[in-house]
Formats: sequence, structure tokens, C-alpha cells
Amino acid sequence: MNTTGTNEHILLNGQPVVINGQKNLLELIRSAGIELPTFCYHSKLSVYGACRLCIVEIDGMGIVTSCSTVPTPGMVVRTHTDQLRKMRRVFLELLLANHHQSCTTCGKSDACKLQELARQMGVTDVRFPSISRDMQTDTSSTSLVRDPNKCILCGDCVRACSEIQGIGAIDFVGRGANTVVAPAFNKDLGEVDCVHCGLCASVCPTGAIMPKSEIEEVWKAVNDPRIKVVAQIAPAVRVALGEMFGLEPGVATTGRIVAALKKIGFDKVFDTSFAADLTVVEEATEFIERKTLGKKLPLFTSCCPGWVKYAEQYYPELLPNLSSCRSPQQMFGSLAKTTLPDQLQVNPEQLYVVSIMPCTAKKFEAKRPEFRGPAGPDVDAVLTTQELGKMIKQAGIQFHKLTPESLDMPMGFKTGAGVIFGTTGGVSEAVLRYAHEKLTGTRLENPDFTEVRGNTGILSKTLRIGDIYLKLAIVHSLSNARKIADLVKAGNCDYDLIEVMACPGGCVAGAGQPISEGAEVIRQRAKGLYEADKTLQLHKSQDNPYIQQCYQTTLEKPGSHKAHDILHTKYNSRKRLCGSAINLSEGSGDGKLNVSVCVGTGCYLRGSQTLLTQLLDNAHTKGIDDKLHIKATFCFEACTKGPTVKVGDTILHKCDLKTATREIDNQLKVRV
Repeated sequence: MNTTGTNEHILLNGQPVVINGQKNLLELIRSAGIELPTFCYHSKLSVYGACRLCIVEIDGMGIVTSCSTVPTPGMVVRTHTDQLRKMRRVFLELLLANHHQSCTTCGKSDACKLQELARQMGVTDVRFPSISRDMQTDTSSTSLVRDPNKCILCGDCVRACSEIQGIGAIDFVGRGANTVVAPAFNKDLGEVDCVHCGLCASVCPTGAIMPKSEIEEVWKAVNDPRIKVVAQIAPAVRVALGEMFGLEPGVATTGRIVAALKKIGFDKVFDTSFAADLTVVEEATEFIERKTLGKKLPLFTSCCPGWVKYAEQYYPELLPNLSSCRSPQQMFGSLAKTTLPDQLQVNPEQLYVVSIMPCTAKKFEAKRPEFRGPAGPDVDAVLTTQELGKMIKQAGIQFHKLTPESLDMPMGFKTGAGVIFGTTGGVSEAVLRYAHEKLTGTRLENPDFTEVRGNTGILSKTLRIGDIYLKLAIVHSLSNARKIADLVKAGNCDYDLIEVMACPGGCVAGAGQPISEGAEVIRQRAKGLYEADKTLQLHKSQDNPYIQQCYQTTLEKPGSHKAHDILHTKYNSRKRLCGSAINLSEGSGDGKLNVSVCVGTGCYLRGSQTLLTQLLDNAHTKGIDDKLHIKATFCFEACTKGPTVKVGDTILHKCDLKTATREIDNQLKVRV
């Protein structure tokens, strides 16, 4: 066997397999065409090794988890011996025994990995008694539903929220058999710093975290003869919905989606890409004004509601850098509520706007008070791609047999610039297609700016447009957004425009899309959008004749007061956590020394949660639990001086464990 250079091998089930730089045994085995089962492994997350399903047998090592084992030349590996198969079934049965088995009524029954593996491994009977508890379902969030009864403690959601998004809104709580995944201090999801991106739901293998359904509300509106129901379809939906009906990722099904919605009972079906074209004109106008007049830069995009809420929570000082443009969803809703009642001859209260979106954060965005007018919310309901697929199935519509139909005019017409909004880099490219012509005064013959395409987490590019150099950053995932935001905050970068998408890969990978694993699906969806751009006759938002008409009849001109009233907004700083202090010590606080640790935004980012844990552990180690009343509080209004701790009446800024324990010891001595 050759064991040198790139030809190093392992022996897998008797067959030589080249290691070829694979980082762990699981990835190597999968590259050889063997799909080992696993719940807790994701290639973009840290290795956890909790589910044990990916076990293999290695000569000289015994049975190990393949996800946490580095392949070395000469390894002799077996994947499906009798012992391994029996062990996997036992592990799976134990998971099922700790899981509510209401599978037929679970919203994820058609995409549940637990059910899939049970079928795959031939588990037809659970021999262990059920030990599941009846815990309350958390419906506090506008975007997500958390059912701890269906959680298998794989930790995927915890690591995704912490490692990819850099937030940590949920974590393991409790010990031993009482361990659950929950927000800090057992708060509800709607009460903590969740940004509604839904990445937790997209990686959850069961129905423990799911997008919050609005299907019934939409059915009620559709079946009300007094109401005119209109839909807008986001760009990323058209290249993903087909996956729910057996089509390959990236296949555009816009015409079939329109046909299905009309059969369901929608009165009009429009395209969010029309509003994306409108967003390009307004945002590019804002950007050019800032750039040419020396106003505040960089300009951050504001299309992604997950990013907007993140900025409000963590970087309120950067909100002046955030574009004032509403997202395409909200631009469409506002424009629809302004213009469609007259066109459809109904009162504004009788118009019901439904968004079909790849994103769970859009549900939160639609309910923001900023986007509510005299006739109610600009967008009345948001359905994810998954929800639309379920509605089509509920209606008994055979999607693959539908004859495609056309989108309604005028808000069904779009250019390719509006379509590519659905993938990372798409917003920047669309803005460049507009800005180039405005800054140079010459027609752009080739609209492609391939330099800003790709899946790099942070992509920096400097482009020359005429005599002006523009430096751009294209960012996806919020942990990467934090890196860029920190640079801007510190004054250590000179970007002009920064595009941010919360979901890795952009909207095509949104949490409302059909469940998928692997980067290839995301690439195919993005490819589908770029191909859709190429098949359209127009590729620049400024060339959309109905956008021009919209300005003439309703908006006056880009950046006008009228346009600002309908298409723009402003955002404000948010508290990171809400509610009163949370007591972490047993018993009442009567007669005890009060120790309060702020876990608000500023303090949390400076390590207050770690300090809180250290203080609790320190009190237990010293045996002084009964003398202290330790609490988590939410604001001392000293965000730049954190971590802030209050011991008795003494407030300690920029506090660490040594300082806090010294003050606690001193005050306890005085009390003796």
C-alpha cells in the first residue's frame, strides 16, 4: 500500500480509500460513498460526538466515533459489523425513549431525521420505557416554536447559534437527566437576544425547534369572500420549493408557484424581486449621496431582518451607518397597501398581503411596529417556503402536473438584479449595476460583477468605477458580521459598502427553505438565481419600466420625501434581555449579601455571563452559598464599563472574578 504524499490510504471494509486531506474519518467514509448515520455532526460546526451513531471499529483502537477520529495511513476500519449495527440501534432506541413519539402530528414528520434513521436502521420497536417529560412548548417568539419534548440533546442548535451566529441565545441548562436546551435562565425564546434567523431550526434533526406556522391564518383569509388576498414571492423561494416535490435544487418553479397560489385562492400573485429592484434604486441613491457628498460611510445594507435586529442589539452605535431602506418585503407591503386598494376596488382593511419567504426572521420583521399603518400591518402574514409547500399539499394540488402561469402586473415584473438578491453578494452586485451607470454616465453593457460572488464568509473587494474607487465587503453569518462591525466601530477599515446576510450563503439557505444538508444544495440554489438573471431580458433595476412608472405615479423620484415615507424607516437600540432580575441562589434573599451581575448587552459582550458562573462556582467551593443572594440583572446603564457587578451597595465596573470576590469577602467580614 502506498502511504506517501496525497496517496495515503486507509482500508475501509476491505477496500483502500485515499485520505486526500479529509479532516476526520466520518468525512472520509462519506467521500467513499458510505453514509454513516449521525445527529450531532455538521461540517461547519465543532465536533461534539454526543449521538454516538457514527461509531466505527478500528483495528488496535476498538470502537470509536468517526466524527472525532483523524484518519491516519494504514488504518483498518469497519463500518457495519454486527456489533456496530446492534449498538447503533440501541443508541437510537434510547433517543426514542427520551422523545415524545407524537410523530404523526409533528410538523416535521416529513423531514425528521430521527424517523428517517429509525426506518434506515430497522428500528420497529423501542424496548426501553419512555422517560420523556411533559414540558411546556415555548411559543413566545414571533418566528419560531420550541418544543423541548422533542429535543434529543444533540446540541446542533446550541453550536449553530454560538459558533456560526456568535449569539448563544440557547444553551444546555441543568445537569444529568434534567438537562434541557433552553435560553438563559429558562427564559422564553421571545424574551432573550434571539435574532429570529432560525439557524437553530434549520440544523435541528427533529421538531424541537421549528418555524412558527401561519398557515391557518392564511387559509382563513383566503376563504373570506370579503378579503382580497395577494402574495409576493421572494427570489430564493423559486429555486427551492421544487425540492419538496422531488425536483432538483436550483430548478426555478416560478410559474408553477403562481399556478398553485391561484388554485389555492389567491387573487393576485406578485414578485418580491420587483420590490428588490425598488430597493436597489433607493439604496444605491442613498449610497451615492453618502459617497459623493462625504457623508457617513460605510453604508450597511438593511435587507436582512436578522442582521438588522443583531445591529440593534449589539451595535446600536452603528445604526446611523445602516441604510434607511426597508427590506424588499416591507417595501412591497407598504407600496401594496398604498396602491392596490384602488386598483382592486377594496378598502385598505380588505387587502391581505402574504409574503412567501425563505426566512423565519421575516415573520418578526412583518410584526415590527415601524411597519404598521392605519389599515394594519403592511405585510399581514409570512409563509416560509416549507409552509407554502405544506399548503399546496393540504389543497391536494399535484405540483408537478401544474401548467405554469404568469405573475400579475405591474409588481410581477422584475429585472435580473432583483432576482439575485437571494444569494450572498447579490445585493452588492445589483447596487453596482445601478451605481456604475449613475457615477460614470455611460451605459453598462456587461452587467456581471462576478468579483463579488462566492461563498467566502467575508469577501473584500476594491472596484474602480470611472474615477472612483469603491471598497466593498460581502459578509454572511453573524459571527462574521461581528468581525466587520468591530473593525468599523474601532475605525480600522475604510469600506464604502458592506452587505450583510445572517444566513450562511444568503437567503437561498434561509431557515424557511426545505431542509437540506451540505453546501452543494446551497450552491445549486444560488446557481439557479444567476441562471434566472441570465434568462431575463433586463438585468439592471433602473431599466425596469414599471419601476420608472411607479416613481412617476406614486413616489416622485428616488430619495424623495414621498419615497422616504413609503420605502424607508429608522431603527433604534434594543435591550438584550427583558424582564426583571433573575435569582440564582436558593431560598429568599432575606439577611443575605446581595450580589447582582449585569447580563445586558454591553456587559454580556465583555464576559459577564462567564463571571456570573464563576461567582456561583466560587460561592459553592467556599461554602458561602447560604450567605449570598446572587442575581442576574439586566441593566446598570453603564454598557461601556462592563462587566458591572453590584455587591451590596457597591458598584464595580470592569469587574473580574478577583475584584468581585475580594469585595464579597470584605463585606462578609463586616457583617460578622
